[in-house]
Amino acid sequence: MANKPKPPLGQLLLEKNIITQEQLNSALQKQEETGELLGTILLKLGFVDEENILLPVLADQLGIEWMCLKEINIEKNIIKLIPPQFASHYKIMPVSLEEDALIIATAHPLDIDIIDGVGLIFPSKVKTVLASEKDVAESIRKYYGVGADTIDQMMGSASALRQEQTSMVDNIEEIDSDASIGKFINQILLEAYKDRATDIHIEPFENELKVRYRVDGVLYDTQVPANIWHFKDSINSRIKIMSNLNIVEKRLPQDGRFKVKVGDIDLDLRVSFLPTQYGESVVIRILSSTRLYSLKELGLSEVHLKKLNELIKKPHGIIFVTGPTGSGKTTTLYSCLSQLNNAEKKIITIEDPIEYQLKGITQIQINPSIGLTFAMGLRSMLRHDPDIMMVGEARDLETAEIAVQIALTGHLIFSTLHTNDAASAVTRLLDMGVESYLIVSAVECFIAQRLVRLICPKCKEKATVTDDVLKDFGLSSSDMTEKPIYEGKGCEACNFTGYYGRKGIYEFLFLDDEIKEMIISRASATQIKNKAVQLGMQTLLQNGWDMIKEGLTTPSEVIRVTKEEGT
Repeated sequence: MANKPKPPLGQLLLEKNIITQEQLNSALQKQEETGELLGTILLKLGFVDEENILLPVLADQLGIEWMCLKEINIEKNIIKLIPPQFASHYKIMPVSLEEDALIIATAHPLDIDIIDGVGLIFPSKVKTVLASEKDVAESIRKYYGVGADTIDQMMGSASALRQEQTSMVDNIEEIDSDASIGKFINQILLEAYKDRATDIHIEPFENELKVRYRVDGVLYDTQVPANIWHFKDSINSRIKIMSNLNIVEKRLPQDGRFKVKVGDIDLDLRVSFLPTQYGESVVIRILSSTRLYSLKELGLSEVHLKKLNELIKKPHGIIFVTGPTGSGKTTTLYSCLSQLNNAEKKIITIEDPIEYQLKGITQIQINPSIGLTFAMGLRSMLRHDPDIMMVGEARDLETAEIAVQIALTGHLIFSTLHTNDAASAVTRLLDMGVESYLIVSAVECFIAQRLVRLICPKCKEKATVTDDVLKDFGLSSSDMTEKPIYEGKGCEACNFTGYYGRKGIYEFLFLDDEIKEMIISRASATQIKNKAVQLGMQTLLQNGWDMIKEGLTTPSEVIRVTKEEGT
């Protein structure tokens, strides 16, 4: 007796009370208009979840097995049975061998072309199982490495080592079908963008080329094919061509930049080459020219946001933002300038480099090789009648003194310093040689900041805090409220780190009369900080603890980013 045919997908979902008749009718009507598969429409409308609902039901309807690739570990000898170029082309993932049958995971298990194609390179029996297209793509990347299909194809092509004379990549989502160094770099850039990376590190070692992405301020290894090492010089040459750098020079550091598009998003990429023992190391910083944060998005508390809004409305004076490299200083300054930017204000910046292009603001890139330094640019900027100026960094006495003197003539100036906390910025200026009376006359506020990682909302769970951790914050168990502390367990969405995204923690040091007296008497940074705390200043650590109590971040993360302070 023949098996009774399974009902249609929509009827199955209806019988299992997963969707309502009204939802099914809506999806069927949409299907008539678009011609798309019913499952695809149900997903788009948000009526079903692909992984937990749609795929298992679809597998039951088709009479095949469903597999969640994230939950299994595939052995290396299985992966070697299917070449990376082949796996990428057919969008399949070899999973296991069962009684001489190769189990293949794919989003299209009934596609006869896939079965026939695999049969060409694997003569034994092939069995397909259903998996989500996203899972298959992630598994190919995880086990074969980013761009493995391209490298595999190039290894068999003598023409792959040709350098491509192209200076601009249009849209890296529209990757050419032919294998090339350019295509491989596009794949690396696209994956980095999708992973929310801010930097790409391409590092040569004795027998390998390592690729790492910096995500939320932390570096992670990226899986790449081992034979990428053979193409390291070609990769460097291609990036140099795109950045308009000298491809012959390999002994000296070089810096450049180029632009790419990801869909409708423009990415500005800053490139730095550094000669090392085994070749040139490359770092590519990814900047979205369309993404600027408002002051509210920076993570400021209501109190700090109110203080900053009051500060930037002042007609003159200097506001210094301090912190180590990568603490978000430039982002904060750009947010301030964006809020102040209007037709009534003339705003000029001098930077190294210009990280974001701001419409309506005059921006200058320094060029020390021709004598255009911060100090020289500052003097010239005054002749253009500015209301507000931004100096990328007060690096030396000349720049700092000119900025202070300009602030005293009725201009509002923003700048940065590299110090660990707000009080240390005072001693930094004094050590440079800036007179104490100029500091107290011109500086309105020193703002120290750090970026802390936020707990992943998808794997957030309650956590316990030990007495040792509380001690790091100068607290005890008696200081704990009923509010729970949270941490991230780690999931696929956050790459099993427990964190997703970042926000700032801040420390505002205002120069009131008592602080000014201490600066005049050249008190130490510790003395100034202690007095500021007595007067109500919230330290970075304390601001971090507030974020912990709000369930936004973890104690270990706040300690990690503030440990330089020694508090």
